[in-house]
Amino acid sequence: MTINKIKRTALCLSLLTAFSCTDNFEDINTNPEGATVEQLDQDYNSIKSLFKPAFNHLFISETTWQYQIQQSLQADGWSGYMTTPVPFGPKNNHDYVLNGGWNSYAWDDAYVNIISYLYKAEQRSKDKFDQFYAWSLILKVATMQRITDMYGPAVYSKFGKGVATYDSQKEIYTQMFKDLDFAVAELTKRNAAGEKTAFDETDLSLYEGKYANWTKYANSLRLRMAMRISKVDPALAKVEAEKAVSHSLGVFTTTADGLKIKSPTDLNVIDVMSHSWVGLFMGADMESILGGYQDPRISKYWNTSKVTPGEYKGVRTGIVYPSGSTYSKFSQTGPRTKTGEITWMSTAEVYFLRAEGALRGWNMGGTAQSLYEAGIKSSFEQNGAEGATAYIADNTKLPKDYVDPLNPANNAQAISKITVAWGTDKEKNLEKIITQKWIATYPDGQEAWSEFRRTGYPKLFRISNNQSNGLISTELGVRRLAFSDSEVANNKEGIASGVAALGGLDNGATRLWWDTTAPNF
Repeated sequence: MTINKIKRTALCLSLLTAFSCTDNFEDINTNPEGATVEQLDQDYNSIKSLFKPAFNHLFISETTWQYQIQQSLQADGWSGYMTTPVPFGPKNNHDYVLNGGWNSYAWDDAYVNIISYLYKAEQRSKDKFDQFYAWSLILKVATMQRITDMYGPAVYSKFGKGVATYDSQKEIYTQMFKDLDFAVAELTKRNAAGEKTAFDETDLSLYEGKYANWTKYANSLRLRMAMRISKVDPALAKVEAEKAVSHSLGVFTTTADGLKIKSPTDLNVIDVMSHSWVGLFMGADMESILGGYQDPRISKYWNTSKVTPGEYKGVRTGIVYPSGSTYSKFSQTGPRTKTGEITWMSTAEVYFLRAEGALRGWNMGGTAQSLYEAGIKSSFEQNGAEGATAYIADNTKLPKDYVDPLNPANNAQAISKITVAWGTDKEKNLEKIITQKWIATYPDGQEAWSEFRRTGYPKLFRISNNQSNGLISTELGVRRLAFSDSEVANNKEGIASGVAALGGLDNGATRLWWDTTAPNF
């Protein structure tokens, strides 16, 4: 898709006429030749095709350059996971000069290629085929949780209703919880009745359409969302988290429960960027934390470097690149991203969410320590790594200092001073939980960036080349993405409502609703 085409479809979105403008909708809105309404309803043919875009676009899994500007050039770098070996122009996102063209893509793509299709699925299934309506709600919440955590206020309750005004992030979260209430109740009922799934031919995940699996995912997603608002609305967070864990089908507990999809190309776009493009490399924070802990997962995530053979070497984000040099001999991605499977949510993440909930005094079905250690074991199992027991017990190893063999000016002392083993200090134990969740959540930089903003953990290296002229703090980093360029150009009423709901300027320094300055406890 060309940039002009992106802008055109985004324009359709801004005017909330995506249903007539989006390229694929002509096919969707035309009945197959000779098919009656009754025949379409009988086989759900009018609904099934509407779900495919969500699987391919929540994380872009087909087209590498689209993933690059959806997530790689933003959250993947700001999370400390990975970065580019060369600068993209003199100033860019990594230097805190935010690129509106890059940063608009996630918004435009989500509405044009996911939400518009799910809205059509809602229209065709609600009160008629509620199993599909429930499924559409789960995918809608999964999509919008990411979008609102990038931008803040967004079009949610008003989508498709001819009014382009935004909901506040608080309103979005409240409605997302309600949407999950309906979805979980509906799929739980059908699963308990032993109903054969209607999703099996449409589900592009490894769940094969099973109602129980999708219910567990919805509960796990609820738990993630509850934790996100734990500082701004702790009472609601506790209610929603305990609701997720206590549900009859519960949340993810076995490694196989995690939600994965298969890339339609059987390739991983991150691997393509790192190896075919030679454009994506290990972040310095990954080297510091995994290298310092001598974490066995490092060989699953990364290859050793050519600049220091046999060693793992990361690149610091937001630096001045050496003149005439690149970092193309540093560590590229390893076996973890060789597979065409993309993880939407892992069981390890769920255990860490429960561990933090228990640390906060919520009923999470276990102690904070036991759930924390279960999260590490689950991540080791997921990645085929050995030595989890010894790793969990280690109370000596620390993140290590970073050394740049090309430019000593980029050297940095490790910021974090925590070990892996569970301790007695509440705040330090939270740092351990989030640091291990950060390791386990790789390569989803979006989720890692959100948790860094919420908690301040893991402690990451600060950039050394802040070009924002004081707009974005080097210490705090980027807090959000500005609203889409297409919205600014074509939906002034919506933007005005979004800025009002945001409560600050539409820039990368303004905090989101859940991103408070309050302490973690």
